[in-house]
Amino acid sequence: MENEKGEVSASNTGELDIEQEDQKMEQFFALIRSFQEARNRRKDELEEKQKKKKVRRLNDKEPQSSWVPSFEWEDFTEDIKFRRPPLIFPSPCNDKKILDDKKPKEEDGLDLRLTL
Repeated sequence: MENEKGEVSASNTGELDIEQEDQKMEQFFALIRSFQEARNRRKDELEEKQKKKKVRRLNDKEPQSSWVPSFEWEDFTEDIKFRRPPLIFPSPCNDKKILDDKKPKEEDGLDLRLTL
C-alpha cells in the first residue's frame, strides 16, 4: 500500500514538474515574442522619423541665405599680435666651403660617397 502511495505521489510530482516546465517555456516564448514586437515597433518608429526628415528636406525649398562674405583692405593690413615670439630657425647651409671645413681631414681609405 505504501508502494502504491509512493508511486502515486511520485507520478503527481512528475506531472507537476512537467506542468511547471511547460509554464516556464510558455513564459520564455512570451518574452521572446514581446522582445521581437518591441524591436519591430522601434524599427518602424525610426523608419517613420527618417521619412519625415526626407519629406521636410523636400519641402524646405526656401532660398538659402544670400549673405556673401566681403573683405575690406583693412582686414589684411592690421597688425597681427602673436602670443609668443616666432621661432627662428638657422638658415640652411649650402656653401661647400663651410661643408668642407666640417669634414674630418683623416680618411680611412674607403670612399663612401655615392657618385655616378
